[in-house]
Amino acid sequence: MKFAFVILYLVQLLPFKLLHKLADAVGLLAYYAVKPRRKVGEINLEKCFPERSAAERTALLKRHFQHMAKLMLEYGLYWYAPAERLRKLVHYRDKHYLDEALAAGEKVIILYPHFTAFEMAVYTLNQDVALTSMYSHQKNRTLDEQILKGRHRYQNVFLIGRTEGLRAIIKQIRKSAAPFLYLPDQDFGRNDSIFVDFFGIPTATIAGLSRIAGMTGAKVIPAIPTREADNTVTLCFYPAWEHFPGGDIEADTRRMNRFIEERICEQPEQYFWLHKRFKTRPEGEAGFYDKVK
Repeated sequence: MKFAFVILYLVQLLPFKLLHKLADAVGLLAYYAVKPRRKVGEINLEKCFPERSAAERTALLKRHFQHMAKLMLEYGLYWYAPAERLRKLVHYRDKHYLDEALAAGEKVIILYPHFTAFEMAVYTLNQDVALTSMYSHQKNRTLDEQILKGRHRYQNVFLIGRTEGLRAIIKQIRKSAAPFLYLPDQDFGRNDSIFVDFFGIPTATIAGLSRIAGMTGAKVIPAIPTREADNTVTLCFYPAWEHFPGGDIEADTRRMNRFIEERICEQPEQYFWLHKRFKTRPEGEAGFYDKVK
């Protein structure tokens, strides 16, 4: 594992354009070599984009593997490159939505779905804004220590262990002015999840956004990172949601999923398709990934 960190350190010394040429090659190789993840991606895309041809979905998935390779090879930049270098690679759009809410003393939840440029953007944002976020410890101790060291690089983040639950999140938001970075769009199992549609598929979705916003009075301000053609990243902020939460937690959660769907359709190759998003199924329904080994 430490050897991998050395490789990442050396890779970040490459010119930015060369780093991404390497990532494109690694991503294409991974598409052919990592069959289990390729199968997960194929299933997800077939479920979410049945109207697209098999050839179109294959081309999309190949581009996605390249975006994932960019994410992985850029970890050397996140962890070791000068902070100012990251600043030059990330541009904000409409950040005034966040700045104005914080200046007014509002509590803020940043809705931050899993797009592949999310790390580049958040490592830059954390230079400017203190953040609260959740963290799932890694099984590999060396990797866990390195990720935590990276997360705390700017001494400007408070991490809550995923096992600490909702109470710890509410407590931290109430006592801190730091926005809470909320990444809800993965399958965390049946506990604390409800089934709401995601691309027309009943999907186990944590309903925490509605609950946290209701218990803290926090504004929900979405932020979406997009990798541009030159491989720099634009972090786009959206206006705070009005009338949220509503009186129906299922409707609130569906609203969240619908927003994420719309953003995915704008840049489908940059969303996390290699995660088993539909692993948890309603009782009695067959699993989508049962044949993936």
